[in-house]
Amino acid sequence: MLSSQSSILTIGNNSRRMRIEKRLSPVVAFSSSSRLHQRPLRYAVLGAGFAGLSVAWHLLEQSPMELHVSIDVLDVVGIGGGASGVAGGLLHPYSPKVKPLWRAAECWEESLKLLRIAETSVQTKESSFNNGEIAKSSYGFIAHRRGILRPAVNSKHMSIMNDNAQNSLGGCRIQCINEDESQTLLPNISVPSNLAFHMPNALNIHPQPYLEALYGASETLAKDMTSVGPGEKAINFHNKSIDKLLELEGEYDAVIVCLGARSNFLPELSGRLPLRTCRGVTAHFHLPENIREEIPEHSPSILSDAWLAIQDPRNLHVGSTWDWKSHNYSQNVSMEEGSRALEELVPKACAIYPNFKNWVFHGASAGLRAMPPLTGNGSLPLLGRIDHLISKNHASKFWLFTGLGSRGLLYHAWLGKLTAQAVISCDEGLIPLEFTSWRPKL
Repeated sequence: MLSSQSSILTIGNNSRRMRIEKRLSPVVAFSSSSRLHQRPLRYAVLGAGFAGLSVAWHLLEQSPMELHVSIDVLDVVGIGGGASGVAGGLLHPYSPKVKPLWRAAECWEESLKLLRIAETSVQTKESSFNNGEIAKSSYGFIAHRRGILRPAVNSKHMSIMNDNAQNSLGGCRIQCINEDESQTLLPNISVPSNLAFHMPNALNIHPQPYLEALYGASETLAKDMTSVGPGEKAINFHNKSIDKLLELEGEYDAVIVCLGARSNFLPELSGRLPLRTCRGVTAHFHLPENIREEIPEHSPSILSDAWLAIQDPRNLHVGSTWDWKSHNYSQNVSMEEGSRALEELVPKACAIYPNFKNWVFHGASAGLRAMPPLTGNGSLPLLGRIDHLISKNHASKFWLFTGLGSRGLLYHAWLGKLTAQAVISCDEGLIPLEFTSWRPKL
C-alpha cells in the first residue's frame, strides 16, 4: 500500500497538486471517474481539541491514497470549546518540575510540523482574498516566536533548569543569563537570584485560531487527496453530544475517544481511567491607555509560579490555577471564581514582573484538564485500545487518546500521529508501551 508520510500543504494550488502526485505511481494517479468501488472506512473522532484534531489530521495524512476514508469529528462544545481552546499556549520541550521530559525531541519536532501546517493553511486561505498578500488571522496571530524566559526563583528551580539546560535540544536550547541580560529581553523583570533561563526558540501559540486552522487544513487535505488519488477522502465536523460509546457501535470502523476530562463522563469509561480532573483559570489583562510603558514587541513570555503569555504590547494572559476534582468543563468563569483566581495569580505575577501592578483585569476563561498519573517517565497521556472496557462483542474498534494534562501542545502532535498509525493498521504495537501500560493486564 502507498502511504502518505509528509505534510502536503503548500501555498498555491498547482504546487500542492504536484506534491501530492509525486507520491503516487502512474498506475494510481488517475481521475475521479476511475475511483475504486469500495465501502469507505469510517472513523469517529470524539473531541475537537489538541488530541482530536491531531488524530483527525493524521488519519487523513497517513491513510493510503487508494482507500476511501471518511472522518467524523464530534464535539458538543465545538472546535477548541474545552480546555485546549483556553490553554496558555506556551510551547517548549522542558519541564519546570521534574527531569527533562521523556521523548521530548519527537514531541517538539512533530508539534512544530503541525503548527506550520496550520499557519500555512491560514496564509493560503487569506492570501486568496488579499491579492496574494499574506494576512494575519482574524485573531491577530497563531504563534509568536519570541521565546520564553524563566527566572530562577529558588535553588530547586535553579537545579532543575540547570539539568534541563545541560540536556537541551538543538532545536530549542536553553541559555543561562543574568539579570542585566534578562532586563534587555523584558525590561523590569525581577530576577532574584541573578539567574534566568532563556529559551529563544520556544513559542507562544494562540490555541483557538491554531485549532480552527488545523481543522481547515484537514478539510483542504481531504479535498487535495481526493482530487489526485483513486480513494475519496472526507472530514466533517458535528456539533453533537455522545452520551455513551455504544451509540456508535457498528456505525464506524473505529472510534477514537479524545475528550480529555470529559472521557470520564462516558458511562463505559467512568471510574475506569486513572485520570484526575483539575480546573484551571486563565486571567486576561490589558494595559490602560494612560500607561505608556508597554511591553516591547520582541519580549518573551514568562514562565514562573504564574506564567505570563504576552499577546501583544498591551495585552497578556496569566495563569494558571489548580482546582482539583472539579467536574466543571465550561470555559465560562463566574465572578466568584474569577475573584479567587485573581487573589492567587496577581501576587505571583507581580513578584516576577513588578510592573504588572499597572495592568487591568478584563476577563477570564477556564478549562478542565485531564491529569494523567505520574510514572517513572513523568506524567504520560493514556493511549491504546479500549475494546475490553466497552463490550465483549463489538463491531467497532475503540481507541483512547486522553490525559494530556498541562502539556497538551507538546504531546498532541506526536501522539496523534502514533494513534492514527495504530488505528489505520489495527496495530497497537506502534504505540510505545509507556503510553499503554496504564491498563490492567487482561
